[in-house]
Amino acid sequence: MKKTILLAASILSLGLSAQTDKPIELNCYNKWSIKFEERGADPVADGIYDDVIISNRQGSSAKCFNGRAEVKMGQVVKMYILLDNGTYEEVKRNWKNNSNSNVAIINGISTTMQTVQGELVNVLWPKKIKPKKAKASEAPEPTDD
Repeated sequence: MKKTILLAASILSLGLSAQTDKPIELNCYNKWSIKFEERGADPVADGIYDDVIISNRQGSSAKCFNGRAEVKMGQVVKMYILLDNGTYEEVKRNWKNNSNSNVAIINGISTTMQTVQGELVNVLWPKKIKPKKAKASEAPEPTDD
């Protein structure tokens, strides 16, 4: 009797936990990150880029904004978010451990900067993503002609 009750309780708890498992939804940063990893990116040269994406993440949520970034000696030195009136606002935060210094760019994405509030910030260069590789052309199946 005890074994039957224990077995029933185990099955019931498995069924309940299976119902609460939801598929993981990717946020904007995860979607871009996957694309960069799959296709790779060209190097980012020094200059000012008006076509970057600035990702702000906290926990599992993320927001991605159009922006501008300045690169000197291969590192991000300043970044700005594009406002809806066409102007730019510099991204200024209270950075943890000077994480906004020596920000390298690896495979089209900056290294992660962290604020004292736990926000994670990256700059992405979507125009640097390499084009899709061509797929092999499959031969047709034989016919009875």
